[in-house]
This record gives sequence, C-alpha cells and structure tokens, in this order.
Amino acid sequence: MAIIKPVSDLRNYNGVLKDCVKGSPVYLTKNGRGRFVLLDIDDYEKEIAEKLLFSRIAEAEMRIQNGEQYMSIEELKAKLGI
Repeated sequence: MAIIKPVSDLRNYNGVLKDCVKGSPVYLTKNGRGRFVLLDIDDYEKEIAEKLLFSRIAEAEMRIQNGEQYMSIEELKAKLGI
C-alpha cells in the first residue's frame, strides 16, 4: 500500500524516514499534488541498474535492426577468454 504524506511532514523527518523501507517508498505531496518520492537506497540502486540494463538492451536491438555486425557466442567467449 502506498504511503502518501504532505511535504510539511518533513518537519518531523524521523517519522517520515521510519516509513521509508525497502519495497515501500514514501510519496510526498505539495499543495495536494504528488511532488517527491523517498526511496530506500537499495531500491534506488536497483532502479538505476534496471534502467542501464534496459537502455543497453534497446541499443543492442537497434544495432541488430540496423544490420550492424554482432558477435556469435563463440566469438564472445574467445574474446572474454572463457
């Protein structure tokens, strides 16, 4: 369940931070509208890693569609020394 609090609750930031746990971000509103999100650091790092992975996959798919050469699994293993 989403935890939604007004940004003014940050006056008592310990209470807000207590509610921010892994897998449960705290959404902060300003003037009744969503404005900020507080995330657990592990959740944040996971988000960043996923975005990087998806962008690399999209780039690889675009290269394949453009007809660029790609390595076979055997070439990749040889390059990596596996």
